[in-house]
Amino acid sequence: MAVMGIESTAHTFGVGICEGGKIIANQKSMYEIKDKGMVPVKVAEHHSEKSNFIIKAALDEAGLDIGDINAIGYSMGPGLGPCLSVGFHSAKKLALENRIPLFPVNHAVAHIEVTKQRFGVSDPLIVYVSGGNSQILGIEDSPFRHYHVYGETFDIGIGNMLDSFAREAGIVPAWGSEVAKVAANGKYFEMPYTVKGMDFTFTGLLTFAVKSLSSHPVKDVAYSLQETSFSMLCEAAERAMLLTGKKDLIVCGGVAQSLRLKEMLKKMAKPHKKQVYVSPNELNADNGAMIAVVAESMFKSGQSFQIEKLDIKQRYRADSVEILW
Repeated sequence: MAVMGIESTAHTFGVGICEGGKIIANQKSMYEIKDKGMVPVKVAEHHSEKSNFIIKAALDEAGLDIGDINAIGYSMGPGLGPCLSVGFHSAKKLALENRIPLFPVNHAVAHIEVTKQRFGVSDPLIVYVSGGNSQILGIEDSPFRHYHVYGETFDIGIGNMLDSFAREAGIVPAWGSEVAKVAANGKYFEMPYTVKGMDFTFTGLLTFAVKSLSSHPVKDVAYSLQETSFSMLCEAAERAMLLTGKKDLIVCGGVAQSLRLKEMLKKMAKPHKKQVYVSPNELNADNGAMIAVVAESMFKSGQSFQIEKLDIKQRYRADSVEILW
């Protein structure tokens, strides 16, 4: 059984194909972000221009035709409305034209599931860190089987915070990964640190960091910002890990590509004899394969949806998804 997944929540239009849980294609095109961040309409235009090409590239990589596809999944949300719409309509068109069942996939759940399935981990604590969100989650069975949020950001995602700082600091391209490069030789100075139980906030830290650019070298600001924000995540994750008693920890989402964050989380988990699992970067960056993996699980579990009633949902929380597989 071959399942296609279409991802379009933000800057990436991605198409992946999986077969029996194995990823056999993963193609994408990313909107080029320089110093102005993402303008949703412009990003959506990019996705529209690239969609047919990326769909064909994925089918070619898998050695399949559209007639070989048994199900299609798409990113229902959360994400940017214009970008989500492009992915949805691309998926809907393929599904209707070829009489293929269509499955709405939560973007955050897809990040989690692709890593869980890759390592065969059934009940981990999850540190989900992306541009739009940052959460500490784990499976709970009440009132239904779902990813319960133990803690989360009260304002912006850590990826958004790092990208915003990059723009203010004149770092091009304005990515968190570029902030990490600038921070490589920096020195630490104290910044605001806000953790309440297993929740955290980043806007105050961002404001302080931007103001500090006038009095500190950019490399020192970048280093201190990164160390402080990652330490906040580690504290919240450690508290959740000990309170829930979960044996494993997975880190997923775009910011899980950060070498320093992975290093800090593994160092935190080691004294507690907890195992940390992180997928390769291509599966933590936004991609269609993770959407395909969840759509396949949904299909196998017997779920079905009326295409005419499907749509996008910009504010689609992971903890609202019933896990039936």
